Amino acid sequence: MKKVCRKCRIFVTGNECPICKGNDFSESWKGRIYIINPEKSEIAKKTDIKVKGEYAIKIK
Repeated sequence: MKKVCRKCRIFVTGNECPICKGNDFSESWKGRIYIINPEKSEIAKKTDIKVKGEYAIKIK
């Protein structure tokens, strides 16, 4: 299962979050969204996402 940064909610493949540089991850999440253009995305604005990528909607 993929792991998600608990702070940023972005999916991470390595041992460090590419956004916050943290290492607090969860493998328990629900739903995902893909942000392609955060400057024009209404969802990105409402969820305060500033970097394109794949994000979890809910983290447990």
